[in-house]
Amino acid sequence: MASLFSRLKKGLSRSRDGLAQLIPSNNSDTQPEIVWDDVEDALIMADCGPSLSIKLIEQAKKNKKDPMSGLKQAMLARFPESKPIHKVDKPPFVLLVVGVNGTGKTTTIGKLATMFRQQGKSVLVGAGDTFRAAAVDQLAVWVERAGADMVRQHEGADPAAVAFDTVQRGVARQYDVVIIDTAGRVQTDKGLMDELAKVRRVIGKGLDGSPHEVWHVVDGGTGHNAIVQVDKFREVAGTTGLIITKLDGSAKGGIVVQLSDTYGLPIRYVGVGEALEDLMPFDAESFVQGLLPESSEFNNEVIDDEVG
Repeated sequence: MASLFSRLKKGLSRSRDGLAQLIPSNNSDTQPEIVWDDVEDALIMADCGPSLSIKLIEQAKKNKKDPMSGLKQAMLARFPESKPIHKVDKPPFVLLVVGVNGTGKTTTIGKLATMFRQQGKSVLVGAGDTFRAAAVDQLAVWVERAGADMVRQHEGADPAAVAFDTVQRGVARQYDVVIIDTAGRVQTDKGLMDELAKVRRVIGKGLDGSPHEVWHVVDGGTGHNAIVQVDKFREVAGTTGLIITKLDGSAKGGIVVQLSDTYGLPIRYVGVGEALEDLMPFDAESFVQGLLPESSEFNNEVIDDEVG
């Protein structure tokens, strides 16, 4: 089986290849300003964002002997110190998962349930996306495959009621982990977001102090909209961590750096494919190493054209 890093590097290949075309490979003293402008453009196109890209370039240029190392260090500095997942004195650990439709939220929950089960933990999943029968059915397949259990109600049932029943059953039957799915929300729809806030409140009534974590699943290819989503979901649901999916499907890997820099939220997992093992725990150093090209991958023809 491929190592975590090799799978991550493969998944980030589109982003890395795009950056490789424009990042300088030799001493920054010999690089005209237009080359650094191109590097800035490359970072922006990779979804690092204009403001952050400028800051990254400024820091990279300070390392005159090795601007690539300077860029790596500048990116690493944008990630907060690793924060452990909340540990409970007495189970269950209650996890609320939020996000808009199309981010891979349902699949991600299935993968998380599988991971917890592989750790030997009992898992109960609440199918709170009651407005989409297909989503519940898809989740049921994952839950069964994981060897977990699920609470589901009829289509159109009150999601808050599903969440409350799931937590109560988790407490009564002493499950180790309870995961609550939620309906895909459009962050601009006040009614839906108010309902999400209600789900969160009701979970707390089912078990004091819960949810212990609220993880927001974000599609890594959605660009600036991801920033808007995280801002609103954090306000309404009290997001404590991010899971960024579909990073293999675009050249937008820089969004991970931008999200971390903007909100300082821990990134718990990143997804670079459909397989279970393609959802992997986030490690900042491995991510930056997989995102940025090695010196052998640089497009030196671009650099030569600029300086010649």
